[in-house]
Amino acid sequence: MREENHSVVSEFVLVGLTSSLEIQLVLFLVFSAFYVAGILGNLLIVLTVVSDSQLHSPMYFLLANLSFIDMWVSSSVVPKMISDVFKERKVVSFQGCIAQMFFIHVVVGTEMVLLIIMALDRYVAICRPLHYLIIMNFQTCILLLLAAWIIGIIHSLIQLVFVVNLPFCDHNEMDSFYCDLPRFIKLACTDTYRLELMVSADSGFISLGTFFILIISYIFILITVWQHSSSGLSKALSTLSAHITVVVLFFGPCIFVYLWPFPMVPVDKFLGIFYVVITPFMNPAIYTFRNKEMKVAMRRRLIQILSFRELF
Repeated sequence: MREENHSVVSEFVLVGLTSSLEIQLVLFLVFSAFYVAGILGNLLIVLTVVSDSQLHSPMYFLLANLSFIDMWVSSSVVPKMISDVFKERKVVSFQGCIAQMFFIHVVVGTEMVLLIIMALDRYVAICRPLHYLIIMNFQTCILLLLAAWIIGIIHSLIQLVFVVNLPFCDHNEMDSFYCDLPRFIKLACTDTYRLELMVSADSGFISLGTFFILIISYIFILITVWQHSSSGLSKALSTLSAHITVVVLFFGPCIFVYLWPFPMVPVDKFLGIFYVVITPFMNPAIYTFRNKEMKVAMRRRLIQILSFRELF
């Protein structure tokens, strides 16, 4: 096939998840419920941390930012996915597809770095408690968060700068429910082997590397605690268990989708659903139901809201 210097494709057709009307109805209800619950849960965490002075600490500052990012992870995909459920022809423009991929990789790359920062925060809190507020002061937290966003933007731009000018011919059907970088590349009418390797190295190996860094850091924290006080090991495990759960839920789908050498469309779609729908919903549940201070603060906010309404 003769390569062109520019794309002749102005839009992409998304295959979606199913053609069954009954299943589409179920998916519409399930996705809508998970999305609304995830947005409200994460928003509640952000508002609780911002409004409650007792939660103005580095750990809750980072947790609020994680919830903020999770809202954008799901919002970058789920609203269009829900609106497309009953559409016979699911279409996204070329520019819209590029924008969606850019935004997804920005927030995902930022969340990867943020999880490392949260692991650092727990290390300082557990292993150096007397110096915690000195090391993890507000200025340090802001600089670390800014670095996370910068790295996320660079991570996304590095990939998209190589794919935005790919030549596309007449094949524009993407077997996915959102603009997925690996499947976007496969539609190009040119040899994309090196580009696919680059994407795997950028997204896949970075995900795998970050995952191992986090797991090793947690092991190091537990070993340090055990060496100083074996009685404190159970408390450290309790503190880190929520972080470990989030890390596994977040990185598992990323590693499989970008590093598994044999494409498996049904599995990839399932992991995509888990990644953009389930995980942003579960994160607030994991942190909230396992954190006593957060539950007390939310209860306090709720009582204040109810008391305010009674005045009127």
